[in-house]
Amino acid sequence: MLRMIDLRGRAAAGEPLDYATVVPRAAFDVTAAVEVVRPICDDVAARGAVALAEYSERFDHVVPASFRVPAEALAAAEAALDPDVRAAFVESIRRRRTVSEAELGQRGVEVTLAPGARVAQRMIPVRRVGLYVPGGLAPLSSSVIMNVVPAQVAGVASIAVASPPQREFGGLPHPSILAVCSILGVEEVYAVGGAQAVAMFAYGVPDLCPRVDLVTGPGNIYVVAAKRLLKGRVNIDSEAGPTEIAVLADASANPVHVTADLVSQAEHDPIAAAVLVTSSAELAAAVQAELGGQVAATKHADRVRTALGGAQSAVVLVDDLDQGTAVVNGYAAEHLEIQTVDAEARAGLITNAGAIFVGPWSPVSLGDYSAGSTHVLPTAGCACHSSGLNVLSFLKAVNVITYSEAALAEVARHVEVFADAEDLPAHGAAVSRRFSS
Repeated sequence: MLRMIDLRGRAAAGEPLDYATVVPRAAFDVTAAVEVVRPICDDVAARGAVALAEYSERFDHVVPASFRVPAEALAAAEAALDPDVRAAFVESIRRRRTVSEAELGQRGVEVTLAPGARVAQRMIPVRRVGLYVPGGLAPLSSSVIMNVVPAQVAGVASIAVASPPQREFGGLPHPSILAVCSILGVEEVYAVGGAQAVAMFAYGVPDLCPRVDLVTGPGNIYVVAAKRLLKGRVNIDSEAGPTEIAVLADASANPVHVTADLVSQAEHDPIAAAVLVTSSAELAAAVQAELGGQVAATKHADRVRTALGGAQSAVVLVDDLDQGTAVVNGYAAEHLEIQTVDAEARAGLITNAGAIFVGPWSPVSLGDYSAGSTHVLPTAGCACHSSGLNVLSFLKAVNVITYSEAALAEVARHVEVFADAEDLPAHGAAVSRRFSS
């Protein structure tokens, strides 16, 4: 089911290998999608709620009675929760909040560079954020937690959530999404999906939704395209593409566990990526053999089979774990599992991954829900330069500069010389005139 890419012996033969391109990514043309969503976003900016109603009818096949979800609907969704589901939600919230509070750490620094010369850094929460929660192939109530909790811990004063209306729920978002919002105390929730939700947040809609300063959260290609289009008018967290898992494993790994983890992420989307990088041909064969039974037994078998059979998924055979480490660092997976005899030490060699899951008892599914870590992570190789959504995503670092007369005098000549070197004499004069008679 998974195609084989055999790198063994190729490096020793002197063949140049670009590990970043060993496994191709699924086609995800955001640039083309931008032109699709541009008129939608422009229309929401121009016509507000009227445009939202038209796009809701066109794309979601239902128009909510109210785009803003009534408070009683949030309370009812929470009250209707199965006790076990509620317990799972609450524990996930507790763990994510505990980790977020640790991420917050020191909220500012202050450095004295010379007597009377002080530079401080203040961490200021974003004023207002719009958090998008997908509702397509799966109602991702876990994404409510991953977006809302770090925003709350950061001190964001105004939080709004948007999720697509569901025809089977009378035009409201999925009940589990509403229930988590209620548990978290989020009262501003909108039954709006897709690019039009991003436009609503970015532009604001009179008498409905004030504009926000930051939009976060994953979505389909049109949500991603709208975020790209409107970046600058509003800040965004990232452009999240199809989900992906890479597993770096040796002969010690359990093929049943490895297979289950690959299937779990392939379940997300037909273009999800599942990649096994291993130095063990025996493990690779065992995983291939195990896939048939596990895929056939899972609910979304067709979706999983399509994802595993796509060009974006593969088994990569390597000479040894050092080459395997180079491959996964080049690939820069959203989720990276390490199932090797030296998993802890091997994890220390990883420089590019959205999140690293160490050892046989740390599956990606744990991180999706209850590990305490974030599951809003960089995709498409962006883990080589970007981080997952966390408390710092909702904070602005602002320098505060305080110099006395004596402290400025001490450095004044340096400023004047620097300004002259850049042919900006007025910059230097702004300092020198303070000391002229």
